[in-house]
Amino acid sequence: MLPIDFCGLKFDSPIVLLSGCVGFGEEYTRVEGFSNRHAGGIVLKGTTREPRLGNPPHRVYETPMGMLNAIGLQNPGVEHVVTKILPTLDFSETRFIANVCGSTIEDYVEVTRRFEDSPIDAIEINISCPNIKEGGVQFGNYPEMSARVVAACRAVTKKPLITKLSPNQTDIRENARHCIEAGTDALAVINTVMGMAIDVNTRRPIIGNVQGGLSGPAIKPIALLKVHQVYEVARKHNVPIIGQGGICSANDALEFIIAGATAVGVGTALFYDPLVCPKINQGIADYLSRNGMRSVSDLIGTSSSHPPLQQEKRATAG
Repeated sequence: MLPIDFCGLKFDSPIVLLSGCVGFGEEYTRVEGFSNRHAGGIVLKGTTREPRLGNPPHRVYETPMGMLNAIGLQNPGVEHVVTKILPTLDFSETRFIANVCGSTIEDYVEVTRRFEDSPIDAIEINISCPNIKEGGVQFGNYPEMSARVVAACRAVTKKPLITKLSPNQTDIRENARHCIEAGTDALAVINTVMGMAIDVNTRRPIIGNVQGGLSGPAIKPIALLKVHQVYEVARKHNVPIIGQGGICSANDALEFIIAGATAVGVGTALFYDPLVCPKINQGIADYLSRNGMRSVSDLIGTSSSHPPLQQEKRATAG
């Protein structure tokens, strides 16, 4: 009932653990009861061509119904990830998805090329990070630039490509269309929303980078609308969506699937409930059973008058 087909890959659950929230797949392994098997896929921490130290502190700040983060893509670099980290992962547990970041198109290409020659199952292109000063937002907020990054990465990999879209742009549908035409196999909707916080005593920004990405329940209505909008474009091309942004319960996940998501991303919720995934899985299964549905695919996009997305393997999937 819960398994889905995602770009030709079988996911045992529609849940995807989001990049930056579970490190390189080991962040919660010491929590009793936590298992990577509760998720259909895990997106690894954002990876760049060379190691990055990230932004100065403070880098995380709790806000009402959410969290600001400005980690700055701290990571050991792609060579270390491929040679030292990937061999430690149990690929029989779940699907592992690389998250590719860069400051230039050439950076994206080289990191993608390196992951192509690895056991990773799919590659997510992060063109929408709101807390680095170069790349990131520059690429993700302009459809033509987004398409250039996608096309360049598409040329060097046969693995399924997922493009992570920013909510901080004028028309997310136009960006989605450009990315699809450039060769993306799937879309992740959305990344965090830009925000900041101020310490009234010091009268200074709390986040060392000034701005950070807002996640958590506070952004759920924004994310849900963006998924609904992108589905209008994606369904015409049979391009699946990972819906994400404030998902903390089975009802949240169901809303995103009904809006058009094939899979649902869970991130911030893990910080206060590491065992939320089996609860979400059970809630989805119970809902499908109560409503006489055989699978998650029966529910996708049912808020729309359009026919649901047909789940089938795309020609570019490796």
